[in-house]
Amino acid sequence: MRQVLVHNAVVIMEAGGDVRAPGAAITAALCGHWEHEPPCPLAPHHTAAEHVAGEVRLRVLFAVGPVAEAEVRRRIDEALSRACLIDPEGVTTRWQFRGAQPGLIREDEAGRAEQLIQS
Repeated sequence: MRQVLVHNAVVIMEAGGDVRAPGAAITAALCGHWEHEPPCPLAPHHTAAEHVAGEVRLRVLFAVGPVAEAEVRRRIDEALSRACLIDPEGVTTRWQFRGAQPGLIREDEAGRAEQLIQS
């Protein structure tokens, strides 16, 4: 049975960088491309990004069975370690991966978590 897990990561992004770029890199790593038809083949997921004190904090919720958890976390970290994404218009966004760790689902994420389980 799938469960929803959380992966928190921190990147430092160059000025003017698109905060959505690391999330797109994560989606490409988990799904093959950042634009795809549902469902996500490995793990339905949602990524939120927020600027906090010069950092971009990423919060990835993903639904997966226990056997695939390590693979999903590895792919997320590898995507962030590549440290750049070129969007369809040719604009490059660069960042430095600072680290990641598992997190806990917050109360305000319960609805999103349920949606991921149903995906």
